[in-house]
Amino acid sequence: MSQSDASTSDIIDNFVAPVCQARVEILYQDDDILLINKPSGLLSLSGKNPLNWDSVHYRLVNGQGATQSTKATPAFVEAKLPHRLDLWTSGVMVVGLHSDASKHLNKQFQARKVQKRYLAMLAGWVETDSGQISAPIAKDRALFPRVKICHTTGKSAISEYQVIRRLDNPLRTLVQYTPITGRTHQLRIHSLEFGHPIVGCDLYNNPELNNSLGVNNASQHLMLHASDIYFTHPTTGAPIHGHSPNPF
Repeated sequence: MSQSDASTSDIIDNFVAPVCQARVEILYQDDDILLINKPSGLLSLSGKNPLNWDSVHYRLVNGQGATQSTKATPAFVEAKLPHRLDLWTSGVMVVGLHSDASKHLNKQFQARKVQKRYLAMLAGWVETDSGQISAPIAKDRALFPRVKICHTTGKSAISEYQVIRRLDNPLRTLVQYTPITGRTHQLRIHSLEFGHPIVGCDLYNNPELNNSLGVNNASQHLMLHASDIYFTHPTTGAPIHGHSPNPF
């Protein structure tokens, strides 16, 4: 059996996330939900490797201690994450604080009633001011944890983009992405697919490209940020808009 034919259970993941000193910031809180700002470099959920215990979920359930510049945050023992962000992706997330709220949020995500927007700094100048990338995505078992574009086995994936500004020295483009689907690494692989990889991407850029863009590859500074999320409040039914300002 070739490596590419291996099942997911055959893949050994020895990755250990670096220590993340940045804190999870609470943007909004009521009896049912939280809106939080996830820092880059923090797992959404704790990993199978016991060294990867620190995560957004762990910190929410156990609380965060106070520092010289920040207050402690309480423990939300029933907190659940209806969605995740990649380790190096920062930005806004919604959290369910009890079972009913979490179930309601999960249904919204499954029905694609939640809209998310991201900001991404891309290599080079994107010529068209707006557009759509449609390319099916499949797991790349030979290069775990990467994914690949595959028109045979891939699942449908669609990302819409809008150019915000084009920058010089080096040439870069700040875009707003609206993913219509939610595949793993969708925005990373779609950016690469149409010739403008995300600046600082550790998986789909080579070190020479990141260095030419002024990014130290060792810092793993992925310039992808979840800026906005739109959904329905699980109890009141009111429309909710969560926002996290652009950090780059």
